[in-house]
Amino acid sequence: MALLIYAGNTLTLTGCLGLICASLGLIPVESFALGLSSGIRMIAMVAIAGCLLSAIGYGLKDYFNC
Repeated sequence: MALLIYAGNTLTLTGCLGLICASLGLIPVESFALGLSSGIRMIAMVAIAGCLLSAIGYGLKDYFNC
């Protein structure tokens, strides 16, 4: 459970920093584009996946009262 929480928080932080850097123009967004998805969408997917992992980890922790 703790691994899910740490991984989720790390991915969320990384995704948010990536979005901030991309919006400021510090990193090229086009390098993250894949198929029809834009680079911003791919970077945001990292943050969303991190939020989901954190929610699962905290939910399991609360459910099992650890």
